[in-house]
Amino acid sequence: MSDHGSGGIEPSFSMRPFLIIWGGQAFSLLGSHLVQFSLVWWLSASSNSATVLAHASLVALLPQILIAPFAGTLVDRWNRRRILIGADGAIAAATLVLALLFSLDAVRLWHIYVLLFIRATGAAFHWPAMQASTTLMVPNQHLARVAGLNHTLLGLAGIAIPPLGALAVVVLPMQGILAIDVVTALVAIGPLLFVAIPQPPRVEAAGVRPSMWTELQAGLHYILAWRGLFLLTVMAVIINLLGRAAGSLGPILVMRDLGGGAVELGAIQSASGVGILLGGAILSIWGGSRRRMVAALVALALDGLVIAAVGLSPRNAYALVATLVLASGFFETLVLGLIGAVGQSIIAPEIQGRVFALHSSVANLAAPLGLLVAGPVADATSAQFWWLLTGVVIATIGASGLVIRPLVGIEESPRPVLV
Repeated sequence: MSDHGSGGIEPSFSMRPFLIIWGGQAFSLLGSHLVQFSLVWWLSASSNSATVLAHASLVALLPQILIAPFAGTLVDRWNRRRILIGADGAIAAATLVLALLFSLDAVRLWHIYVLLFIRATGAAFHWPAMQASTTLMVPNQHLARVAGLNHTLLGLAGIAIPPLGALAVVVLPMQGILAIDVVTALVAIGPLLFVAIPQPPRVEAAGVRPSMWTELQAGLHYILAWRGLFLLTVMAVIINLLGRAAGSLGPILVMRDLGGGAVELGAIQSASGVGILLGGAILSIWGGSRRRMVAALVALALDGLVIAAVGLSPRNAYALVATLVLASGFFETLVLGLIGAVGQSIIAPEIQGRVFALHSSVANLAAPLGLLVAGPVADATSAQFWWLLTGVVIATIGASGLVIRPLVGIEESPRPVLV
């Protein structure tokens, strides 16, 4: 049996090709974060409207919900290297057009919305393609380490991009900042032109290629037929429903419940970045335990406990809350990294694009509902109450998952037949 699901493909012994591609993608990620920060700043400064920011967030979220399942299906049908090149190239081209509009002083609000939509659509193709490609280029025992590297990079971005972004918007025009993102995208595309990415075998009945809709249904059936994978998806929906909203209430929690200001909020947000950085670094060195799902559920339960503790923290306890948020970032990174490695190692490579995209799409669908409910609840009670509720639910999911055999034993459970 293959080390990677049931696809029968062993990854290359050398990780050098993957690391070359990863290095280019890392530069692109930093450029994307810089542009994201700068665009949010521009929208805030030019409109002074929370509604505009909400609309921008919605525009960026919709492709992750509506387009991602179809993008994942196409990832399984098409050449994944070309998809990565196309996604990076489309984002770079759209960013370049917006930079030209800024240079001509012709930019309008709807131009920003269009760019955000294109970037999110590109990400809807890029993420499952990169995840599925990683499976075939990295040995199973190193998948968690790669996940750790990814989260280390995210932690670095979370710490470094806000001050760098603030500096950039002061010393550079917007077209200059956007040009940085175009250059970093080209850096990401460069290695993809020369480094081969293995393709999984296609399973076709009597040489007949099924329709895209049929393949999408097959991905959905795969999730529903595998009880452990279905429970993992339900778990992600519940956590997204509560956790995304808790994150959005962070400023209210600091200002209204703790009595802090911008300095305290910045320190607490930086603490989260440090926690993500530490979690990613440790995971990249450690590589996870033999039973990665057990370690992930333990980390999830601990994450829930520290989130609940934030909800119980006394007023003015900024150092305590910063420490707890740091711990939450640390445990959350372990959870995401380990579960991601589990998924890459057990799901058949030829269906990973669909499964990853469907899982992400359903989980993201819960986020807007949580945001709609959390605001009124926090106004009627407090933001800390929502954090307490979120922490208790997450800790309960993590602890109960340890005794739910289909979930905790998902790595050893039989795979469903791909139809």
